[in-house]
Amino acid sequence: MSLMDKHQFIERNATLLLVGSLLVVSIGGIVEIAPLFYLENTIEKVEGMRPYTPLELAGRNIYIREGCYACHSQMIRPFRDEVERYGHYSLAAESMYDHPFQWGSKRTGPDLARVGDRYSNEWHVQHLADPRSVVPESVMPSYAFLKETKLKVTNATMELVANGRVGVPYTDDMLANAKADLEAQANPDADTSGLLERYPKAKVGNFDGDPSRLTEMDALVAYLQMLGTLVDFSTYDDATGYR
Repeated sequence: MSLMDKHQFIERNATLLLVGSLLVVSIGGIVEIAPLFYLENTIEKVEGMRPYTPLELAGRNIYIREGCYACHSQMIRPFRDEVERYGHYSLAAESMYDHPFQWGSKRTGPDLARVGDRYSNEWHVQHLADPRSVVPESVMPSYAFLKETKLKVTNATMELVANGRVGVPYTDDMLANAKADLEAQANPDADTSGLLERYPKAKVGNFDGDPSRLTEMDALVAYLQMLGTLVDFSTYDDATGYR
């Protein structure tokens, strides 16, 4: 009996075909899954990544609350047209502290993975308040109310604790200074040395243009200005990582 005849015999026998299929799938599954039990993390670590500051985290919560992810992705695909328009393609490590991640699947507006430092704080405030005043063809609704809404974070420490429970490495020092760090980041006159030590490259300043109060606009702009700024791609090699 030739090999082809044996194969036809198995195909015509439903029981043998089922057993054979299960055997092949089981072996393939074990080969793919078993090694993962010996890995602490499947995401390659990248220099520069850190947890969100309390203010950035509050801004991210507002970003999710207002449904910004429905029209803006935060994932630049590794294609020439994407990279030329938005910047270096996204790395998995850039979303390692996102719960949930904001990759998105639709772009009514541009990708925001590298929007940090691309525009001034004033531009972001104007764009959020009156989108068509800076982008005439925009279909984005106005979020002017954010500038009039006082930022309410019931317990900044517990916000960090909740994220810590799903794997974000907030330290005891970060937890102890959560409320102070949240307020200091949007106050240009505050002592931010401790904040910057705990959260390198954190953007500090009066984000919404009104230093007299801390608003939801402050938090959202702080979050947007951080996106894509933590990893230094000028020293990153696509093939081997950092050089």
